Amino acid sequence: MQYKFPQHFSTDAKDLVRNLVQSDLTRRYGNLKNGPNDIKNHRWFAHISWLTIFHREAQAPIIPPCRHPGDSSNFDVYKEEPFNEGKQDLYTAEFADF
Repeated sequence: MQYKFPQHFSTDAKDLVRNLVQSDLTRRYGNLKNGPNDIKNHRWFAHISWLTIFHREAQAPIIPPCRHPGDSSNFDVYKEEPFNEGKQDLYTAEFADF
C-alpha cells in the first residue's frame, strides 16, 4: 500500500499508522500476541492515562456546543435517500401459504 503522510505528522504518529494499517496480519498492531497493548503502549500514546479513560474521568479535548439533547447542528447535512415505505412485496406468491 502506497500512501504519503502529511508533513505535520510526527515520527511517532507515522509509525503508529504504519503499524495499524499493516497488510501483513502477523505484523499488524492489535493482532499480535499483546493484542491492544501494542497500541496502548505505543510512544504516540505516552501522555494518555488509560485508567483515566477507563474510569471515564478524562476531559474531552473538544466539547462541541449543544443546545438541547436532540441538537444535530454539529453534524454535516447530506441529501437523504428516498424512503420507500409502500414498496410492493415481490415475493407475495411464494409465501401465500406461509
